[in-house]
Amino acid sequence: MKKLLLLGGLLGTLAAAPAHAQTKYFTRAGTISFFSATPFEDIEARNQQVGAAVNVESGEVAFTVPMKEFKFPKSLMQTHFNENYVESEKYPKATFAGRLVSFQAAALGAAGPQPVQVEGDLTIHGVTKHVRVPGTLEKQGTRLLVNSKFAVASADYNIEIPALVRSHVAKSVAVTVALACDPLP
Repeated sequence: MKKLLLLGGLLGTLAAAPAHAQTKYFTRAGTISFFSATPFEDIEARNQQVGAAVNVESGEVAFTVPMKEFKFPKSLMQTHFNENYVESEKYPKATFAGRLVSFQAAALGAAGPQPVQVEGDLTIHGVTKHVRVPGTLEKQGTRLLVNSKFAVASADYNIEIPALVRSHVAKSVAVTVALACDPLP
């Protein structure tokens, strides 16, 4: 009888306890790519070494991007990108630290991607700019999928384009962020 009362009390306590929803997610293998269409030659690269953390309850979002991990279809483009444009030795990473704007964690219970706005400080090439970009969050099983597309102007981050190729390089690039974040243990 004592065991039955103990089990009943334990089950009652568990039923009365609030369900703990996962709110913190991370990845070390997110993807950021960029694309720029130009009359001379399209420029594109992909980086799959992006580290990111998202706390859907507090709204905090942060990521770090090692600049040397951008891979280009042509090795010469990669060399020029690292040595002449973003100066990866001097500025080895880009970072973002910000917050989800007007987002309620309960929205992740709805099916499909949920639209969000993210606002914060984007640092590239040693220059920090306050940005606001659109994106989506989607709960898929235990993972949180984070996606965004936005434009970055090289001039905003003091990335100089040599005069010789300036007319062949777009003034801004389309950036795509795709993160599949796992719950923090």
